[in-house]
Amino acid sequence: MKPIEADITEVFSSIQGEGIFAGAKQVFVRFAACNMKCHFCDEADKAGSKVYSAGSLAAEVRSLEKAKGKHHSVSLTGGEPLLYASFLKEFIPLLKKDGHKIYLETNGTLPGALGEVIDLVDIIAMDFKLPSATREKPFWDAHREFLKIAAKRKVFVKAVVTHETKGEDLEKAAELIKSAGVEVPLIIQPATPVRKADAAVKADRLVGFLETVTSKGVVNARIVPQIHKMLGMP
Repeated sequence: MKPIEADITEVFSSIQGEGIFAGAKQVFVRFAACNMKCHFCDEADKAGSKVYSAGSLAAEVRSLEKAKGKHHSVSLTGGEPLLYASFLKEFIPLLKKDGHKIYLETNGTLPGALGEVIDLVDIIAMDFKLPSATREKPFWDAHREFLKIAAKRKVFVKAVVTHETKGEDLEKAAELIKSAGVEVPLIIQPATPVRKADAAVKADRLVGFLETVTSKGVVNARIVPQIHKMLGMP
């Protein structure tokens, strides 16, 4: 039987630049494919990928660990790693065997795929894709179902905001978090401008977004920019 393979654009060691684990040293495994085309995406233009089997990719992570020292966890990112659920079911146990903690970065739109691997992951960094920021259709129903499954693990939600983001999108995000029935941290992340024409989000708007979600009962919320971008790191 032919081994299950995955298209990977990058495997590297760096610090986590987003969310509640910002600053933690991680091995990043970036999966190529994605099911969305967000306006603010800074990965869509990256060209080229390499095909890995689960074993060869685990060996690559093992080599990085040996060269760079211990890491907090292995970040499965993208793209959208849950498009490769069958591959993850072979790959993650190999990482676990080597003693790694698994950090899943996901756009939160594929609850069925999450259900296939939920018992294998340790931390879930889930995006809420706000339609006024992504310029895509809303995914509220998928996000609600996804968060219900993700709540079985340590999970936080990240909402990328742009100068076009509407307050009602943050209100909806707060409602979904409250419906989870457990305390889930919410990170409001200003989009780092990708193109020269992109406008940065003004500080007063960010504070307004924070006030919006806290007024809806999400007390564990904070504004966290992309610190790896600020430091010029990958």
